[in-house]
Amino acid sequence: MSVLQMQRISICALKKDRKPILEKLQSMGIMEISLSLEEDKDFQKMDTMNARMSFEKAAAAADQALDILESYAPVKKSMLSALEGKALVEKAVYQKVTDQKEELLKTANRLYALDKEKAELKANILKLENQIESLKPWLALDVPMNLAGTKKTALLLGTMPGPAGVEDIFRILAEKASKIEGADVQIIASEPDTVYLAVLCMKTDVREVEEALRSAGFAKPAQVWENQPAKEKVYLENQIREIKGRISEIEKEIKGEAAVREKLKILSDYYRVRAEKYEVLGQIPQTGRTFVISGYVPKQNAQEVEQFLSVNYDCVVDVEDLKEGEEMPILLKNNPFSASVEGIVESYGLPHKGEIDPTTIMSFFYVFFFGMMLSDAAYGAIVAAACFIVLKRFPRMGAGMKKSLRLFMYCGISTLVWGILFGGYFGNIVDIVSEKFFGHTVTVPALWFVPLNDPMKLLVYSMLFGVIHLFVGLGIKGYMCLRDGKVMDFFCDVVLWFMLLTGLILMLLPSDIFASIAQTQIVFPAAVNTLAKVLAIAGAVGIVLMSGRSSKNPGVRIALGAYDLYNVTGWLSDALSYSRLLALGLATGVIASVINQMGSMMPNNIFGIIGFVVIFIVGHLLNLAINLLGAYVHTNRLQFVEFFGKFYEGGGRPFNPFKTNTKYTDIKEETLT
Repeated sequence: MSVLQMQRISICALKKDRKPILEKLQSMGIMEISLSLEEDKDFQKMDTMNARMSFEKAAAAADQALDILESYAPVKKSMLSALEGKALVEKAVYQKVTDQKEELLKTANRLYALDKEKAELKANILKLENQIESLKPWLALDVPMNLAGTKKTALLLGTMPGPAGVEDIFRILAEKASKIEGADVQIIASEPDTVYLAVLCMKTDVREVEEALRSAGFAKPAQVWENQPAKEKVYLENQIREIKGRISEIEKEIKGEAAVREKLKILSDYYRVRAEKYEVLGQIPQTGRTFVISGYVPKQNAQEVEQFLSVNYDCVVDVEDLKEGEEMPILLKNNPFSASVEGIVESYGLPHKGEIDPTTIMSFFYVFFFGMMLSDAAYGAIVAAACFIVLKRFPRMGAGMKKSLRLFMYCGISTLVWGILFGGYFGNIVDIVSEKFFGHTVTVPALWFVPLNDPMKLLVYSMLFGVIHLFVGLGIKGYMCLRDGKVMDFFCDVVLWFMLLTGLILMLLPSDIFASIAQTQIVFPAAVNTLAKVLAIAGAVGIVLMSGRSSKNPGVRIALGAYDLYNVTGWLSDALSYSRLLALGLATGVIASVINQMGSMMPNNIFGIIGFVVIFIVGHLLNLAINLLGAYVHTNRLQFVEFFGKFYEGGGRPFNPFKTNTKYTDIKEETLT
């Protein structure tokens, strides 16, 4: 377990080598840029905003084109396609694509333009369809809607609230416009709440007729057409057909560009990487002929970087240890088994300066407790085998996903071991199947004991494992105190607590309460009982006297010590938290047994066998999913709350190297020489 030691590296090189040096540092991905020089009259910073924005715009255009291709010509993907990771591209292929970047960018922009044109055409179709819909009530009209009338007559088209007939309209005209010479009314169409009508009158009377009709709710149509409505409808339908034909051509043209999909992915990554490079380029101090770049690099890589730059470029490379109090970025390095748990540690918080990396110690407890909670050999074998197959099938999956799957594989192996110890194989499926289908019960014996038959024994061992877990956490705190030379803190905050807790445990073991729980009586010699009391009293007195040692006021000191002693209840709460090992272990077995019992209720015929198989598969899949989630959540809690609470704070800043942050592909790079 270790946090990689960091060193500060500063590079001063010729300006002409700026691009290859930055590109090499970016491809290596082992240096975090941290600029400490301020801009002055000698060192200036280059304005790269426009260039960076143009690269980001180009990358966005390629992304948009890929989204368009995916919507028009989707690639068939398997359910596990998300695990495939980024495609590995040869350097020669990458170079070939970058040589075609202008042409590919034109293709991306054309795809976007075609998609935009299609969207506009579809909007136009919707507009034309709305026009046709508004034309439908007027289809019986045999004259153009914009016809004003003849030399002496006027035509009024409009709507009125329905239901209304010709007689009703004539009555309105008679009441409101009694002086008109004459008018003709024709109902074009009628709906439950609207009447579409045409009124013909003398031009001298048109104003009076319109005012009379308006008093009854008459309104002119919002849109009129030069053609007859029926002819206009045919014209609009022909326009829609033409537009749909153009849309088909666009779709065919876009699908025809599906072959450039992979090239567009490389193009997007190319511009994305260049944008990040120019972002850094705009931050580094430069003169007319030189530039300076500074940052952090793992100590194990510092000499390698220094040697490469010194051999290949005219530059000065200065590598130095971090200054006192300088907060370094955190990068963890662990063995393959423990590295699988690094994601769990990172989700809580990386260790800050001065803390140890708890990953290795935590990894063993994590896998141990997870397996104990799930505790079914068949479930463990399924989880371990599935994770192993996926890891082998998708070797290029993301680093975070790979760590998680490895962790679950190890947890599956642990579950398999605990299941053999507890005799759990899909619960009691061997007993049920042998009794139901073969007439006699066959039981696979537990290598240790069956928790369902002896739950109190499992509770005792759960508490025992919990105390060991907590004591290890307290021991790590003691180690950190000794490492930092804090001998007094080691004695007061660690040794005294060990004395108190050990004494209390030794006093509890021979008690009647423990005997009733463990169903066994433990008897210690009188000397051990006396030693237990002495340890407990000495520890308690020491905590009261020494926990508040930072205060010179005796009263405050005793009060702080007494308050700290009250924390013994927190230790009791922490120890009781490990009863969840019992609870989840029993839950897995009980639910599995209930599922098996439900299946055994099916009749002994072909339909009963089919029903048994369905209940078995569905039930155990649900049980596995639920208890996997439960084991994951509660194992995390035991680490984050009970274990880390004894010695670990976290809060370190993660190492963020300048690297090629691609989205779709990984480029094969030559090894550092």
